[in-house]
Amino acid sequence: MNTPNPYAAPRAAVADISTTTDFEPADRIVRLAAAILDGIIIMAIVYVPLLLGGGASIYMSILTGREPQIGPGFAIWSLVAFVGCVAWIWVTIVYVARNGQTIAKKMIGIKVVRSDGSKASLGRIFWLRNFVNGLLGIIPFYQLIDILFIFGDRRQCLHDKIADTIVVKA
Repeated sequence: MNTPNPYAAPRAAVADISTTTDFEPADRIVRLAAAILDGIIIMAIVYVPLLLGGGASIYMSILTGREPQIGPGFAIWSLVAFVGCVAWIWVTIVYVARNGQTIAKKMIGIKVVRSDGSKASLGRIFWLRNFVNGLLGIIPFYQLIDILFIFGDRRQCLHDKIADTIVVKA
């Protein structure tokens, strides 16, 4: 009797869950290097133009004997910083949405994935890893505790545990 049972539970292949476990967690020092490099990139794109503009405006005020003030030079450098910030945000969103990488993570060769190895969504990375973690950052010593969690067996910071993500070699 090979006829299908009409009362049996339906059977389907589930394709949205990854069953592969062939990923290697990123080294702690590599994750630290990526975080530092991301900070340097944003500093070079946004803060350096602001410092140059403010410094140039104040310097020009001193040279002309006027009281230090913010002039049109600062407005131009502020615009450069704003455009740089928008470009950085755009590139970061594209990289994170595409493969779970920031600019520095892409340069270093690591990426964020779900703890089962499947792709982490942009929403999960932004809301759970960044936004919720940023809100929790108002708690004294939270950032230190978050970072120290990386010394666990799975090399997950607290924000990784919140978002159910891990950082692996790309």
